[in-house]
Amino acid sequence: MAGHSKWANIRFRKGAQDAKRGKLFTKLIREITVATKAGGPDPDNNPRLRSAVDKGLSNNMKRDTIETAIKKGSGTADTGDFDEIRYEGYGPAGTAVIVDCLTDNKNRTVAEVRHAFNKSGGNLGTSGSVDYMFQKLGVINLSNKLDEDSLMDAALEAGADDVLTHDDGSFEVLTQPDDFMQMREALLEAGFPHEHAEVTLRADNLSPVSTKDAEKILRLLDVLEDLDDVQNVYSNADFPDEALQEAE
Repeated sequence: MAGHSKWANIRFRKGAQDAKRGKLFTKLIREITVATKAGGPDPDNNPRLRSAVDKGLSNNMKRDTIETAIKKGSGTADTGDFDEIRYEGYGPAGTAVIVDCLTDNKNRTVAEVRHAFNKSGGNLGTSGSVDYMFQKLGVINLSNKLDEDSLMDAALEAGADDVLTHDDGSFEVLTQPDDFMQMREALLEAGFPHEHAEVTLRADNLSPVSTKDAEKILRLLDVLEDLDDVQNVYSNADFPDEALQEAE
């Protein structure tokens, strides 16, 4: 199936910006700590922790830093309590936006998130207002230098839901969240290393926006992702190519 990887590309770009701003490590440490607290300190038996650790290592986080975060989450070191909160709302042009947060101060976080929406001309919605438009998926991104038929055979044999071929020739393997770690390992064993892999939210249907609205939406997403308490931001906006080129 053909498709566009535009939103994925924007998210990769944002990740690079976060690293430059020095915020990515802080957010990853918080995720590792919470993942450990929720599912235990063993990455092999805790898919969420394994994913967070892998992301940390891929961004050159030191193992000592990761181990310290795991100790915090397992209760062997002092740590504050973080709440997982999801905010839902509408951005410019009526686009759906989901904001996942980890916070030790709910009042501060909701005030910052609401301000970001209001400033963009959007509005914060109620729980469930846009969540139904998205589904949770394991997404594995692979290079355009791989053999499509061989990759598809390996992925489908391992139980993939779908294999997408994008306009730039790159591939995406989609799987259920519970099967994500097993799928990723199966592809590695079959000789198909990934460029990026995560469990994420993806809109069932994208909402096309104009170039003018795209600028406003991208500004909102940037402001949200720049907030210390925000871990991930998702949108159903379908951005015009020219808007993405300008963003790059």
